[in-house]
Amino acid sequence: MSVSLTMPIRKVAVLGAGVMGAQIAAHLSNAGIDTVLFDLPAATGNPNAISLKALDNLKKLKPAPLMSASRIDGIVPANYGSDLALLADCDLVIEAIAERLDWKADLYAKIAPHLAEHAILASNTSGLSIEALAANVPAALQSRFCGIHFFNPPRYMYLVELIATKGCQADTLDALETFLTLRLGKGVVRAKDSPNFIANRIGVFSMLATIEHAKNFGIRFDVVDDLTGPRLGRPKSATFRTADVVGLDTFAHVVKTMTDTLQADPWHALFKSPEWLEQLIAAGALGQKTRQGIFKKVGKDVLMLDPSTGEYIAGGQKASDEVKALLKNTDFAAKVASLRASNLPEAQFLWACLRDVWHYIAVQLEHIADNARDVDFAIRWGFGWEQGPFEMWQAAGWQTIAAAINEDIAAGKTLSSTPLPAWVMARDGVHTPAGSLNAVTQELVGRSTLPVYERQLYPPKVLGEAEPDFGETIYENDSVRMWMPPSNLTTAGVPVLSFKTKAHCVGANVLAGIQESIKIAEQYHPGLVIWHSTAPFSVGADLMSMGPAFMSGDFAALERMVFEFQKTSQAIKYAKVPVVGAAQGYAFGGGCEFLMHCARVVAHVETYIGLVEVGVGLLPAGGGCKEFALRASRLARNGNILEVLKDYYLAMAMAKVGTSAEEGQQIGYLKESDVIVMNANELLYVAQAQVTAMAATGYRPPVRPKAFAVAGRSGAATIRAQLVNMLEGGFISKYDFHIGVQIAEIVCGGDVDAGTLVDEDWILKLERERFMGLLQKGKTQERIMHMIEFNKPLRN
Repeated sequence: MSVSLTMPIRKVAVLGAGVMGAQIAAHLSNAGIDTVLFDLPAATGNPNAISLKALDNLKKLKPAPLMSASRIDGIVPANYGSDLALLADCDLVIEAIAERLDWKADLYAKIAPHLAEHAILASNTSGLSIEALAANVPAALQSRFCGIHFFNPPRYMYLVELIATKGCQADTLDALETFLTLRLGKGVVRAKDSPNFIANRIGVFSMLATIEHAKNFGIRFDVVDDLTGPRLGRPKSATFRTADVVGLDTFAHVVKTMTDTLQADPWHALFKSPEWLEQLIAAGALGQKTRQGIFKKVGKDVLMLDPSTGEYIAGGQKASDEVKALLKNTDFAAKVASLRASNLPEAQFLWACLRDVWHYIAVQLEHIADNARDVDFAIRWGFGWEQGPFEMWQAAGWQTIAAAINEDIAAGKTLSSTPLPAWVMARDGVHTPAGSLNAVTQELVGRSTLPVYERQLYPPKVLGEAEPDFGETIYENDSVRMWMPPSNLTTAGVPVLSFKTKAHCVGANVLAGIQESIKIAEQYHPGLVIWHSTAPFSVGADLMSMGPAFMSGDFAALERMVFEFQKTSQAIKYAKVPVVGAAQGYAFGGGCEFLMHCARVVAHVETYIGLVEVGVGLLPAGGGCKEFALRASRLARNGNILEVLKDYYLAMAMAKVGTSAEEGQQIGYLKESDVIVMNANELLYVAQAQVTAMAATGYRPPVRPKAFAVAGRSGAATIRAQLVNMLEGGFISKYDFHIGVQIAEIVCGGDVDAGTLVDEDWILKLERERFMGLLQKGKTQERIMHMIEFNKPLRN
C-alpha cells in the first residue's frame, strides 16, 4: 500500500504563554516541531520574561507536559513587541490567549502583516464562536482561519476538535487534521461552531445533570462518584472528583459559557453553577490545584463537602450492595432495564442520568456535529468514557430506550419536556457498517478518506461499525495467535503475533508460542511483528501461572520456565528474520526484556517501559541483566565498563520506569535505532514497514558474541558501596539492598576479575541462579503474594 502525505507544517508559533498555550507548545516540541512561544513583552528586564517564566513552569508541572527534559530546548521564547518577524517562517499559528474577543481581534490585526502567505491561523478557544472570531480576522487570512480545541493536558489528552468557518478552505482543514493526527498523535473530530463544541457541550451537560439528580435523589457526592466511575464504564475520577481535577473555576467557566451563549437551549435552566460550588470558588478552594475543593485530604482521610452545611465530612462511602449487584450485569441492555425498574434511589438516579444524556444528544446532534460517530469519539477521547453516549444507547436497545424516554417526558420526569426528534423513532440506531447518522441529511456518513488514515490499519471503532478483520490464522495456541493481516490493509506480507493473555502477561504458552512463530516466520516470511490491538504491550511474567509450582515448592519447574524465558528472548534476538516489537502502554519486566531483544522496536510515544522485578522481590532474568552487561562492555571507553554500567544498573535496582518512549530510550531500555511514533493507531503500519525495509536490505541477525569483558568483583564492590549509602540514608530497605547486590554481581559477571571475558550464557546462568535464590526467600514470596492480591508493590 502506498500512502502519500503532504505535510507543510514544520514550524509552529503559539500565541499566549498561559497554562494552555505553554503546554500546547510543549507537546509540539515533544513531536520535534520547531516552536515559538509568544506573549506580551515584559514591562522591565528581559522582554521575553513572561514566556521564559512559562517555560520554567513547564519543568515543574505534574503530570509532566514534556516527554523529556531536553524538549524544552525546542521552544523559542518570544514577545509581540520585538519578535513578530519570527512568524514569517511559521506554517501554523495557534492563538491561545484569554477568552476575550476584543483582545483576540487586536492580536490578529497585529500579527497578520507578518504571516506567511500559506500559514494557517487557528484559535484554541473553548467558548467563543469561531465565526465571530473569523469576522475579526483580516480578509486575506479568512480562508486559512479555523478553530482548534486541544484538551488539557495536551500531551495526554487524545482529543482535538477542529471547527471550520464558512470561509475556511477545505484543504486547510485537511492539512491541519493530517498534521494533528500524524505529527501530534491526536484523534481529531470536526465540530460545528456551537458553544463548547462537542465534548464539553455533552460532557459538562452530563456532569450538570448528575449534580442535579444527586440533589433530587439525595445521593452523597462520594456515592455518586462510586456509581458514575468504572461501574458505569467511566474514569475513576467519575463526576465530582473530575471537577476537582479539572479545577472548579475552570468547570464553572465552561458552565457560564453555556449560561451566556445557550439561552435558546431547552435545558438552559440547568446551565448554572450550584451555590455550594460558587462558595468553594470564592473561598479559593478550586480542587486539586489548591489541594481542597469538593474533596480534601487530611492526613490519610479523604473528607467531602456536605453541600447542605458547607462543612467537610468523612468521605469514602460506597454505593449500596443491591445497586452494585445490578451494575455487575454484563448485558448492558438488561443492566439499564434493571436500573429503570428498580425502586432504589441510587438505581433511579443512574437511570435518570443516562436518560437525560440520551435525550440531550438526540436533540442536539444536528447542532453540534456532522455525525453521531464524532460525538461518541469526542466523549470517549475527551472525557474517558469506555463507550460514547450513542454507543451506550444503541447497546441498551435503541427503540426500547426511545420509548422509555418518551414515557418519562410525558410523565414530567425529564429535565426538559422537549420531544425526541422524529428520526429517533424511525431508526434502530445511529451506527451501522455503512456509516453513522447525520441528523440533518439523514444520511450515513462514512470514515474520513484522508490519506493519513490509511496508516491506521485498525482504527478505533464505534459499536455498530463493521467488525475489524484480523486476517487468517497462521498458528495459534491457548495464549498467542500468529496471523496475517488481510491484503486490503497491507501488501507487506508481514505476519503478526498477538498475545491473548490478560494484560498480555507471559506464561509458558506465550513462550512456546513466540518460539514457534519465529520458526514459522524464518521459513516462510520476511519477518515478524509482535503487536496487540490494545494496550499494554505486556506487564511481564504471569505470576498467577507460577502459583501451583510456587505453592508446591516445585522450584525445578520454575527454573525450567526461567530458562524458557531466556531461550525465547535469545530466539527473538537471533532470529534469521527481523522480529519487531510494536509497543504501547506498559512494557514491564519480561515485556521490556522482549523489546530489548527485538531487531527493532516501534514504540508509541506514551509507552511506559521498565525492568520492575525488584517490586516483587526478584530481578530481571529474561536476559535483561545480560543485555545491559553486554551493552556496557561494548560502549565502554578505555575499558571503563563500570562508567557505562552504573546507570543501567540503577535503572534495574531502582525499578526505574521510562515515563515516555523517549525516556525509555534515554535510560537504555530502547535502543537509539528504535522508532517512536506519536499515534498509537499507526504502530502496526510502521512496524510492518520496518520489517519490510530490513528484509529489503538483506537483514542480517546480530552475531553471537563469543566473549565480552565484564566489570568483575571489583565493579560489584563499587556498586555495593553505593548501595550501603542508600541503605543508611533510608532510600532502600534491607531487602532491596540484598536484591541490589544480586543484580550487581550478575551484571558485573560474578566472582571474576575485572576485564574477564565471558559469553552470554555465563550471564544468563547467573540470572537464573540468583533469580531462583530470591524466589525461595520469604520476603520475595511476601512481595509476590502482595502484588497478586493488591496489584501494587510491597517494600518489606
